Amino acid sequence: MAEGFAGDKKKGQSLLGPLERKFIDWGIPKVPKPILSHHLTYVTILWSAGTVLFGWLAVDNRAWLHAMSFMVFGQWLTDSFDGSLGKYRKQGLVKWGFFMDHLLDFFFAGSIVIGYSFLVEAWWLEFLFLVLLLITCATMATSFLSFAATNQFQIAYYGIGPTEIRIGYIALNTFVYFVGTDIFSWGVPVVVALNLVAFLVLAVQTSRNLWQIDYEANVDNAPRP
Repeated sequence: MAEGFAGDKKKGQSLLGPLERKFIDWGIPKVPKPILSHHLTYVTILWSAGTVLFGWLAVDNRAWLHAMSFMVFGQWLTDSFDGSLGKYRKQGLVKWGFFMDHLLDFFFAGSIVIGYSFLVEAWWLEFLFLVLLLITCATMATSFLSFAATNQFQIAYYGIGPTEIRIGYIALNTFVYFVGTDIFSWGVPVVVALNLVAFLVLAVQTSRNLWQIDYEANVDNAPRP
């Protein structure tokens, strides 16, 4: 019997996962009835546009970084609630929700990198932001490709998931507001290096895991991992 679609069942637990789950379970029954899960999913388009806009405005006034942080918070809120609301309302948009939710997550992740890129002037920092965008997309793609091969969807690794990353963005915005954008001259290379290392570790682990699965499924013919 074929294994059912498991895109709505996440593997792995982030540090704030249990607390986040309690908040979602508390809040779902309180969402107004006219609001449905796909409405919350589509709102990410507005959060993404706002993130780019406020990043651009922050070039002249760093106070706009707080508005950018609000976009991050808003995207966390709607992104956290949409799937659970769909289950609660029994909408049945499981596969559509998986597709559209994570497609728009790509857009939002890219909008954050674009928003920050406005705050630098040096060409090499702009180039590093392009590299960071590539690494971000590759990291997300690794999770989706692994899911396609294993039917196990994992977005939290070593206790770090989307929620913790969003908190990091908000903390960064607050820090940059107070100290200025000069920190990007050394901060961006550090962030790119850390993200590259994290991606390589994830890619290697995923490769080894899938190789082991293939080996165990065809032990007589498959090369050893």
